[in-house]
Amino acid sequence: MNSSLIQLLVLAGIAVFLVLKLRSVLGTRDGFEKPTVPLEDVTPRAKRPFEVIEGGPDRDIIDQVPEGSDAAKALGAMKLAEPGFSVADFLKGARGAYEMILIAFERGDLDSIRPFLSDEVEATFAQAINAREREGLTVQADFVGVRELTLADAEFDRDTRTAEITVRFLGELTSVVRNKAGEVVDGSATDIKRQRDSWTFSRRMGVSDPNWQLVATGD
Repeated sequence: MNSSLIQLLVLAGIAVFLVLKLRSVLGTRDGFEKPTVPLEDVTPRAKRPFEVIEGGPDRDIIDQVPEGSDAAKALGAMKLAEPGFSVADFLKGARGAYEMILIAFERGDLDSIRPFLSDEVEATFAQAINAREREGLTVQADFVGVRELTLADAEFDRDTRTAEITVRFLGELTSVVRNKAGEVVDGSATDIKRQRDSWTFSRRMGVSDPNWQLVATGD
């Protein structure tokens, strides 16, 4: 074997070694790759603008009173004073209280509703009941339902944490008034009468007693 052939084989071996070495360092590339862009030519992408919405209108409040009204602000303050307070739950309770108090008054039963009345309202109810009794009148009443219920106003005293909510009711009931002889002098056992009332309930927010008291009545 002559020297030229030996040199050729040596050079070929060196070339194969270099190719294998480069492949192990750089890896392999398949298909088209974008040319490398110099670092100084890279323009940072603008951040995608977005809007973070925090809170929003409290549907529990604005479903009952206009947004931004004094009543809405008062209800919002009540929720801050007592985070568990719900306007919807209050109105459900007010509906039940209206039936209970109205029928108890018609039947002259103050004992069952005394915890839910302020001293002033209790005195007014007692005066009316006593007047009926002096005349020998008795009332038989049955509640039919609440046809309308509207939250009319709300106030909150931040110093005393006292809340007042006024609710307007349109109730339906049957009522029969009888004299000492048992004769019907007013009403009917079958005719449903509608009665409009505006009642104001009050409570100190944040206390353990969950009961609201009736503090004012009107038409």
